[in-house]
Amino acid sequence: MTILNRYSGEVIFAGDFETVLEALLAANLRGANLRKADLRKADLRKADLRYADLHNADLEGALLTGADLRHANLSYAFLTGADLDGADFSDSDLRGADLRKAYLCGTDFIGANLSGANLSGADLRDADLRDAYLCGAILTGANLEGALLEGADLTGFVG
Repeated sequence: MTILNRYSGEVIFAGDFETVLEALLAANLRGANLRKADLRKADLRKADLRYADLHNADLEGALLTGADLRHANLSYAFLTGADLDGADFSDSDLRGADLRKAYLCGTDFIGANLSGANLSGADLRDADLRDAYLCGAILTGANLEGALLEGADLTGFVG
């Protein structure tokens, strides 16, 4: 199993593993440098990605249910169609992230920076967005039923 930089093709991590999840768990993901990693459709359920750097990583269609992404850098990450049900993004940087049609039910975004993020068509039912920074975020067609928005900054959002 090899995890490559999505632009240069450079090897970020390699080893003898059957699944991406096995490889990433062995790589000790807490605080890991996964900038620009190609993790499309990766199974990262319940992974500990606290403080990880996933800037500009491709996580399209990835399975991140219950993952711990507190304080992670996901700025400009590509998460279209990802399943993030119950994931914890508290205090994470998601500036400019592409979360179109992502499944975000019950996801925790307390204090997260989602400025300029594209959440078009995202399912945010029961998501916790308290004190989140959503300036300039695109929320067109997003389902916010039951979402907690107390203290959230929605200045200039598109919806």
